[in-house]
Amino acid sequence: MRIATWNVNSLNVRLPQVIDWIKANDIDVLTLQELKLTDDKFPHNAFAELGYQAECFGQKTYNGVALISRYAITDVIRNLPHFSDDQARVITATTKGLRMVGAYFPNGQAPDSDKFVYKMHWLEAMHQWCETQLQNHPHTVLLGDFNITRDDADVWDPVGLANTIHCTQDERAALQRLFDLGFVDSVREMHPNESVFSWWDYREFAFRRNRGLRIDHVLLSNAMKAGLVKAEIDKQPRKNERPSDHAPVVVDWNP
Repeated sequence: MRIATWNVNSLNVRLPQVIDWIKANDIDVLTLQELKLTDDKFPHNAFAELGYQAECFGQKTYNGVALISRYAITDVIRNLPHFSDDQARVITATTKGLRMVGAYFPNGQAPDSDKFVYKMHWLEAMHQWCETQLQNHPHTVLLGDFNITRDDADVWDPVGLANTIHCTQDERAALQRLFDLGFVDSVREMHPNESVFSWWDYREFAFRRNRGLRIDHVLLSNAMKAGLVKAEIDKQPRKNERPSDHAPVVVDWNP
């Protein structure tokens, strides 16, 4: 199976790129973040024409997530139960025997902001949700835009960006707690000695200069680790005209 995640930074703008990329890469299951559209505007027909089922959880202007699969999608849950939130950030569902948790983690803005406080509360709720999912579904995948770097290897300038948003000790500790539940970092597992990035700012030629961060992740439950075949960040879509500032993360997994 080929599993992927991509923050598209507006599906209205990037839909043709997403369709072309799915076809070119033979994707089985894909989660999207930052749809920036409401559910009634979601292009179900465009994906159906390719033979995919889609479930979405949209929001006007901001946020929004979706799960797209070649296979039937069942038991769909939107957002985090028991966490009151008016932002569309999480879609959880089962497809082809896998429990998929597709998420757009809060940005947090700055460590001294109210948005950072919200992020930390949200991360605790996500931890509780993933713990429940793993207990009930041994084959669970947590994937999406985490807005957190795992460690300094995920940062183009770890000294200059130390303790800034995405790179704080509190965020990384929360991410580590997710790993400790029983998840494997697919990209790090396959590239243990490389610094690879999934996001580059639009400004200052950051992509051309490879000044990026790895903040998009595909985490596989420990029960899935033995089936991990390949994990890559596909930089090609970042070279498109009017690209998303994120690149897709793609994992090949053998059931």
